[in-house]
Amino acid sequence: MNTAEQILVVFLSAALAVFLALAIVIATQVIRLMKTLQQVADKAEAFADSAEKTAEAVKSAVGQLSVMRFVQNVVDMVQNKSKKGDKKGE
Repeated sequence: MNTAEQILVVFLSAALAVFLALAIVIATQVIRLMKTLQQVADKAEAFADSAEKTAEAVKSAVGQLSVMRFVQNVVDMVQNKSKKGDKKGE
C-alpha cells in the first residue's frame, strides 16, 4: 500500500466516522420530534373528545330548551285565551 492509498483510507475513515456521528445525532433528534408530535396528537385528540362532549351537551340543552319553549308557548296561548274569554264575559 503506497502513501496515496493510505491517505485515501484515512480520509474515507474520517469521513465515515463524521457521517456516523451525524447520523446518530439526526436519529436522536428525529426520535425527540416524534415524541413531541405524539404528545401534540394526544392533546389534539383530548381536545376533540372534549369538543364532542360539549357539542353533545349543547345539543341536549337545546333540545330541552325547545321543549320548554313549546310548553311556554302553549301556556301563554291558554292564558291569552282565558284573558280574552274573561273580557267577553264582562
